[in-house]
Amino acid sequence: MIVISLLLAALIGIALGLLGGGGAILAVPIFNYVLGFGAKEAIASSLAVVGVTSLSGVASHWREGNVKLRVALAFGLPAAAGAFLGAKVLAGFLSGAAQLALFAVVMLVSAFFMFGDNNSSGKEEQKESESDSGTRSMLILLIAVGAGVGTLTGLVGVGGGFLIVPALVLLGNVEMKQAVGTSLLVIAANSFSGFLGYLGSVQFRWGLLALFTALAVVGSFAGGYLTRFVPQAILRKSFAVFLVLMGILILYENRQAIPFL
Repeated sequence: MIVISLLLAALIGIALGLLGGGGAILAVPIFNYVLGFGAKEAIASSLAVVGVTSLSGVASHWREGNVKLRVALAFGLPAAAGAFLGAKVLAGFLSGAAQLALFAVVMLVSAFFMFGDNNSSGKEEQKESESDSGTRSMLILLIAVGAGVGTLTGLVGVGGGFLIVPALVLLGNVEMKQAVGTSLLVIAANSFSGFLGYLGSVQFRWGLLALFTALAVVGSFAGGYLTRFVPQAILRKSFAVFLVLMGILILYENRQAIPFL
């Protein structure tokens, strides 16, 4: 079973490299259902995987000038604070089943964004024409969204790139390529902050976690190489279908945590 999970760790990295995000959302169900981690341990462990794999991708984007540090700080600082709050405080009020149910909802929302990803270029053009108006209100909204996304990261163990990228494009006044590079830095900061929030309340299997993370990083480089051969539109929609099916399954298995089900 451990061998299978390590192969799946490499698959997570490949998905990350191919999609530029989203693959790390597989970490929680693999830790929980394949390795038998408890819900909170799976969520906390996934944050380590998300953080390290995201950080490993920042360097190449930095060299290409696709990381906007000021925007990353404006969005990332409140996001990191929210991630720590979500992990350290809010997670204590939720059962593991409730966190997994919330995670399943995030999977379904992520799938929705992947299905609608083809519209991103049109949104960017609209953003450019409105970049000179409402700068202060946009900054306030960017900070608020950052705090919200960070809190979600701490609660469910995903980086939230599917929310961060459009927020940076529409509110941060950055181009799509820069939004992707900047989001990786924000995701890394969110994830490490959330991981710190779980320290002391969750027992980690450090050796297995380190090996799992290393394989995910290696897989991400392999996935980056494979992008030249795989049609992105088909890949994203196929992955979105998988997320819908997995999200429904996890939601069903944790339905006892949802009062109206």
